[in-house]
Order: sequence, then C-alpha cells, then structure tokens
Amino acid sequence: MDNSIDEALAGYCDTVEVTIHLDDSITVIDNGRGIPVDEMKKERKSAAEVVMTKLHAGGKFDSNAYKVSGGLHGVGVSVVNFLSETLHLEIWRDSKTYEQDYVRGIAVERLAHTGKTRKRGTKITFKPDAQIFDHTVFQFRQTFRALARKSLSQQRHSHHDQRRT
Repeated sequence: MDNSIDEALAGYCDTVEVTIHLDDSITVIDNGRGIPVDEMKKERKSAAEVVMTKLHAGGKFDSNAYKVSGGLHGVGVSVVNFLSETLHLEIWRDSKTYEQDYVRGIAVERLAHTGKTRKRGTKITFKPDAQIFDHTVFQFRQTFRALARKSLSQQRHSHHDQRRT
C-alpha cells in the first residue's frame, strides 16, 4: 500500500484500490508507472524481482524519485513478500503485462511478459503466512484508516471487503 500511496503523492497515479478477499488475502492496485521490469545485469534478475526480494532496493534511494514518501524506505514490499505465504505480482508498463509469483518470498519463476494492455500500474495480491503470524485476518476498519491516513485525502482511493455481503 505504501508504494502505491508514494506513487500518488508524487503525482504518478490518482487511484489506489485495496481489496480484502474472502480468504483474507489482500490486493492492492494502483495506476502508477508500474514497477520497473528491465533486467538488472549485476543481479541477473528483473528490477521487479530485485525490488520484491532485496531490502533497500526501492526507488526511494534515487534522490529524484520521490520528494515525499510514506513508506519504509525500500523495505516495505520486500518484507510483505517474505512474510506472505503467497504473493502474485502483476505489472502494467509500456503497453505490456508482466507477472510473477512468489512463495514465502522466493520467486517461483522469472518475471514473465504475459500479454498486452492499455493499463499502467501495479497489482499485488498477498496472503499473510500463518506459519509466521498467529492472526492473519485483516480488520477492515484498521486497513481503511491506514489507507485514508497515508493518502492524505489528496487522491482517490477505494477499499473493499469481500467478506461483507
């Protein structure tokens, strides 16, 4: 959620959507620039995989990337990944869709180009790991408050709890 809010605060997106699913997984979607997908020669992985698996690999370490940031300075999404039983990453960038799955923070396969799109942004769906957490049920009210607080009421955000009918 922090990465999406940072994209919004920097003026790169105007919509952040958070959904709590029936299985207590969460999906966060933004219409920002999308996580970079280029291959990083030194790491021999895509930039997306490096961001998802390496601490302090985010864009906040580029002095021109974000003037304002509400996140954890490059550790947020990688920590979420390693604390998740499963995580599915979908990136819409440069008219292409890319996807990658992770299990307990480890990539199941390399980032794959899976199609064409007119969308832009990032979608992450994750399920907290019950082997790590005693309690893996998200509280809608707390999640909503965190989203509202971080967004500073400047951008459009939406939230859905599929557990409520």
